[in-house]
Amino acid sequence: MKAKVDKNKCIGCGACTSIASNVFDFGDDGLAEAKVEEVKAEDQEAVKDAEESCPTGAVQVEENK
Repeated sequence: MKAKVDKNKCIGCGACTSIASNVFDFGDDGLAEAKVEEVKAEDQEAVKDAEESCPTGAVQVEENK
């Protein structure tokens, strides 16, 4: 699984960083970013929760094929 943040949609609310802090953090621009390329198995549920909780839909989760 991969996680990304669309910087054009992110408002820096912190929902994703508080739900999945192992995967998301704030960048120097004050917006969220994914700090890992590949999401570990133990973080996948939190990442899905972060995607659902993002008020602007900026968090995008891509399942590996």
